[in-house]
Amino acid sequence: MTFAFYLGAGNIIFPPLAGFMAGEHLLAAMCGFLLTAVGLPLITLIAVAKGSSGGGAGGWTGMTRYLPGWAATALAIAIYIIMGPAFATPRTGLVAYEMGLKPWLGEAGQHGLLLYSLIFFALVILVSLNRGRLLDAVGKYLTPALMVMLLVLAVGVFMAPQGTMPDASGDYVETPLIKGMLEGYNTMDTLASLMFGALIIGLLRRKGIEDYPSQFKYLTIAGLISAAGLSAVYISLFYLGNSAAGVASDTSNGGAIVNAYVLSLFGLPGQFILATIITLACFTSAVGLLCASADFFHSLAGWTYRKWVLLMGCLCVLVANVGLSELIRLSIPVLVAIYPVAIALVLVTFAQGSFGRPRLVFRTVLLVAFLFGCLDGLGAAGMQMDAFAFLPLFDKGLAWLLPTLLTCGLGILLRPSGKLAAEAA
Repeated sequence: MTFAFYLGAGNIIFPPLAGFMAGEHLLAAMCGFLLTAVGLPLITLIAVAKGSSGGGAGGWTGMTRYLPGWAATALAIAIYIIMGPAFATPRTGLVAYEMGLKPWLGEAGQHGLLLYSLIFFALVILVSLNRGRLLDAVGKYLTPALMVMLLVLAVGVFMAPQGTMPDASGDYVETPLIKGMLEGYNTMDTLASLMFGALIIGLLRRKGIEDYPSQFKYLTIAGLISAAGLSAVYISLFYLGNSAAGVASDTSNGGAIVNAYVLSLFGLPGQFILATIITLACFTSAVGLLCASADFFHSLAGWTYRKWVLLMGCLCVLVANVGLSELIRLSIPVLVAIYPVAIALVLVTFAQGSFGRPRLVFRTVLLVAFLFGCLDGLGAAGMQMDAFAFLPLFDKGLAWLLPTLLTCGLGILLRPSGKLAAEAA
């Protein structure tokens, strides 16, 4: 189930493009990508379980209990907006369009994209409003079908590569490992783990698993299984992109590369099956994300759930019409800015037992990660940031890393005294 939560169309479009652009630096780029697209989501999932170790509040509430209420709420809102109408949910419709319709009808232009997005998200809204069992019924067969298709594709990639290795391009020429790490942000799975972890803990409790050690154990096992599955998918898709030179004429996004490769490898029948499965996967992902976002904002703002579904569904239509490549370009600076905060939250959650003054350390570490992450985000947006070029790793988009680790280390050395020591005890 955990693997099914993560496995969506977004996980399929980024590795092929990274593999294509990495060229001869495939291994380094792939390792970097796996670190942030598999390792971080797994660690975050475990951190959510660890957040419930204090008893009572668990999941997100447990992880953010040392933060001001407004800060925890603001961070949650940012994550749900990113995963909802801003990026992740509109992306499902765009990937369905790119991989499900365009291979058969060709470039339909802006009017075609508008019509498709209206129909796609109208259906998503209808299913989200009714919350029927259709999603569950489709999910029981969809995920296994997608897994089988990806397995067959992986075998084909390794047994009968269709093209040749392209030359490395862009940042993959000089810093393939770091570029791969930053590309792993695009899956958004670390942010998704913050949503999924609390959900899975709730499901475990419904099955009578109430004690923290058992919850931690089962969530860790589930996370490891999903990490292994995602790693296998990513590695095969990296090799697909890395052997696509001469096969894919359109390399603007990973969806176009996969389509061209499947057409070359399996012909029209294989392309039709892939298009159908990807479209259904995008649809179910969109319903899940829209329901989760509407639920969150309903509990936060008091509007009815149905009104939030309608509002966010309409916003998804508007955002989707910027196009897939443009949406990915727009999302990169936001993800570069917000990911350091999520990673810092996971870091202090694991290290909280070592802090003498956890409330102060939590707030300081996350503030440092946020400020330096914003600098990286502005740099990723193309703004002139030469004044900050002296910062370590700033040119790599990782200016937040060393200050955040240093602040966390100082927090471990900071011990309480006097009244604070009594309160800590």
